[in-house]
Amino acid sequence: MRPRSALPDDDSPVPRKRDPMMTRDRVLRAGIDEFCRHGYIGARIDQIAKRAGCNMRMIYHYFGSKEKLYIAALERMFVELRLEESRLHLEHLDPVTGVLRLVDFTMDHLGRHPEFIALLGNENLLRGKYLRKSQVVPRASAPLLEAIRELLERGRRDGVYVRNVDALQLYVSILSLCYVHVSNRYTLSITFNRDVTERGWLDARRRHVQQLVLAYLCTPEPPAAGLR
Repeated sequence: MRPRSALPDDDSPVPRKRDPMMTRDRVLRAGIDEFCRHGYIGARIDQIAKRAGCNMRMIYHYFGSKEKLYIAALERMFVELRLEESRLHLEHLDPVTGVLRLVDFTMDHLGRHPEFIALLGNENLLRGKYLRKSQVVPRASAPLLEAIRELLERGRRDGVYVRNVDALQLYVSILSLCYVHVSNRYTLSITFNRDVTERGWLDARRRHVQQLVLAYLCTPEPPAAGLR
């Protein structure tokens, strides 16, 4: 009689080993989706569990509470953004290329991630109540401002940029110029009877933003009269 194989038959169920990190990530992604759709107040833990394919106990096991899951969702979105920004390597680019690359990246990222805009909108309605509890987001954002500051300083040293511009002011301006046509895409399209999600319009928008930013950096300040 032949010895029985130690391996299970082909049709035998093979138990899967649970991967805690994969489960946690799946819950977090499901949480991001639920918070983007319904905001913090409207989001439901049972729906997050359903989206993640787990039970509610697992959510509390990994995150402790709905609030902590929401903060983790905010942190995930910001950290992913900052990580991608760091890969621009602004410190190795000439001043003009660096600024244009930052504009391109910001516009592309916001266009690809409407969930990030939705999450930001929800948190601003809450006046930053939960983002304020995160130490991760401010820490992750500091290197970006330093990179922009250094880029602007090199531009002035090289005689390319003539203005002494605050790094945060410039970033907020770039973010604003790349943000509104995405966050308000439905109302803008209806109001002006023009599809602002159409590729040709978006390409023209990109060129417009690039020209505005470079014109500002490369043009002397106007007379102070009338300015506050």
